[in-house]
Amino acid sequence: MSIENLTWHDAAVTRDDREKLLKQKSKLLWFTGLSGSGKSTVANALDIRLNESGYATYLLDGDNIRLGINTDLGFSMQDRNENIRRIGEIGKLFVNSGLITIACFISPLKVNRDMVRKIIGNDFIEVFVDCSLEECEKRDPKDLYKKARIGEIKEFTGISSPYEKPENTEIVIKTDSQSIDECVDKILHYIKCLC
Repeated sequence: MSIENLTWHDAAVTRDDREKLLKQKSKLLWFTGLSGSGKSTVANALDIRLNESGYATYLLDGDNIRLGINTDLGFSMQDRNENIRRIGEIGKLFVNSGLITIACFISPLKVNRDMVRKIIGNDFIEVFVDCSLEECEKRDPKDLYKKARIGEIKEFTGISSPYEKPENTEIVIKTDSQSIDECVDKILHYIKCLC
């Protein structure tokens, strides 16, 4: 069947209805940064704090998505692009559900992050988890940098594949100089001003 034969179905219960029920404005917080920068660590801490404050959230993690929905994708540039496109569309559905959605994806290319911003619109909040490559390599929780340096992993972001730092992001946190709590506080301050 061709996409021309498909029509978007508007549900009777709207996003506005869900947001009123949840007493919040749904957003997509898009965490981008190198492997080992602390994306998942900060995102999980943020998720806990939001939950404790009564917000309804969901966390989308890169490895979890690749272990499920995107198991058919590898790490070629074409597959990475498709990985991010699919996540953007999933994020759009989660935002429509009224949830504050936290997405943790290296998403190394500006063009991919811009694509998700276009899919989500004004509800897209980019969080750049800024951490030096040297510090990420020191942390290396999964030994990925070590494997990339000896050639066991091809096309590894920051080593053999580029990472384009965001330039005009909504939030920048520096995990090599700020504590997890400081990072979460900064993000929470931004969110609470919107919600």
